[in-house]
Amino acid sequence: MAPTTTGPAAPKAGRFPRTTTPPAPALAPPAVIPPALEIWAPDPPTWGQRLIPKGIRSTMADLGLWQEPRPLKPSFHLAQVIEVLTRYGWCQSFDFSPTGRMCIRGAQTFLESTGHVTTIDRGKAVNYLQSQLARQGVNMRFWEWNDLSSNTFRGVEATISAASDMARKNGD
Repeated sequence: MAPTTTGPAAPKAGRFPRTTTPPAPALAPPAVIPPALEIWAPDPPTWGQRLIPKGIRSTMADLGLWQEPRPLKPSFHLAQVIEVLTRYGWCQSFDFSPTGRMCIRGAQTFLESTGHVTTIDRGKAVNYLQSQLARQGVNMRFWEWNDLSSNTFRGVEATISAASDMARKNGD
C-alpha cells in the first residue's frame, strides 16, 4: 500500500484528507510533587498516626509532641480537594477506589480525617459546590454529579475551582 498524504496536495482517489488532529497522549502525573503544592496535597497518615486516637493526638499536640494539621477555610479546602484529586487520582462510583483514587466526597473525607478541614467548613464548601452546580443547571447532589459518565476530571476540576472562587469572594 502506498503512503498517503494529507493537505492540499493529497491525492483525491477515494481518500479523504485528515481534518482533525490526532488526540494528545494522556498526561502522566508528575513524578515529584512541586514543593509549593506539598501543603495542598498532604501525605496520607502513616499507620502509626492512624492507630493513635484523636484525644491522645490532641494531648500530644498540647504538649508540643505532635503538630495537628491546620484546618483551612472553605475556599482553600476546595482548592486542596483539587490538589488531592490531582495527586492521588480522580475516580467515579467510589469514595475511595481499590487503587487509591478518590471522588470529590472521598477527597473531602480524607482531608477531614487528617484534620485539614473542620466539619463545619467542609459543610460550607459543599454548599458552595452545590451552588456552583445549580448555576450550571445541575439539580443533583455533587457526589451523584461526580459519577455521571459524561464527566471528565477537567470538568470536575473547573467546577470545584469555580466554587472555590465563589467562596473566596464571599470571604470564606
